[in-house]
Amino acid sequence: MTPTTLFDKIWAAHEVAPSLLYIDLHLVHEVTSPQAFEGLRSSGRTVRNLGGTLAVPDH
Repeated sequence: MTPTTLFDKIWAAHEVAPSLLYIDLHLVHEVTSPQAFEGLRSSGRTVRNLGGTLAVPDH
């Protein structure tokens, strides 16, 4: 068996499909979030998991 790095072990534990990583918590703050949400809105997309998004103040 080929030894694996810590990165490879962590990646394999979170891999959903080849090269697709599932993010279960998305942290946002008020400085860059408006641009990100406007980008979603203008492209007709939405936030996929509202319960997995946590907004915090920058300061």
